[in-house]
Amino acid sequence: MSQPSPEPAPPAVRAQILATEHWGLLAVRSQTWNEVMGRISAQLTFTSAVLVFLALAVQGLGYTETFRILAITLGLVVLLTGTLTSFRVANASQEDYFFVLGMNRLRAAYVAIDPTLAQYFVTGLGDDPRQVTQTYTMGPVRDVNHVLASAATFVIVVNSIVVGGLVAFVAWPGGPWLAAILAIVLALVHVALWMLHGKRTYDVNTDPRWVRFPGPDEDADLS
Repeated sequence: MSQPSPEPAPPAVRAQILATEHWGLLAVRSQTWNEVMGRISAQLTFTSAVLVFLALAVQGLGYTETFRILAITLGLVVLLTGTLTSFRVANASQEDYFFVLGMNRLRAAYVAIDPTLAQYFVTGLGDDPRQVTQTYTMGPVRDVNHVLASAATFVIVVNSIVVGGLVAFVAWPGGPWLAAILAIVLALVHVALWMLHGKRTYDVNTDPRWVRFPGPDEDADLS
């Protein structure tokens, strides 16, 4: 004998359950970015301390082989910690996308309970990429300006400058021009590789298989 299907909860109870999940996502999202901002601040502090140390060391050692080896060693350490920070920021950005996607789904559920609420939301009401972007930007179309101003890009640029400086010290015996050219080229390669990594992550985030509740605009395109 089949079990009878449970009765749906009253709208007020459903709204309370959804609100609990909503606040849970907000709390974890806030905790994630507090941790990431702390990591970025620690990395910048460490990088600044290394630069100050090298500035003081060169006054005593001069541009000798000893100073060059010291600069390369510290540069490798800074690059290692900076790369780990970049990975953490990239992972947090991907997690953040799904936090926003989840909250958009909850707003879709709120509107399903009371459709008259839709007109009051500034954020997205679905989990398709367009609606998630609306939540991030509060309406305007996301463009290259948003990418360049992101925390991920900031860390990538700082790490790329470290790469350039490190390569310059390594290649310095070959002459200043060779060192400068290699530093610029490899710094740009570093930026390009991380941008490619970001593009692949974005493609994973916006995969259609994640979409369960497309927003009104997406419905219009599909019709």
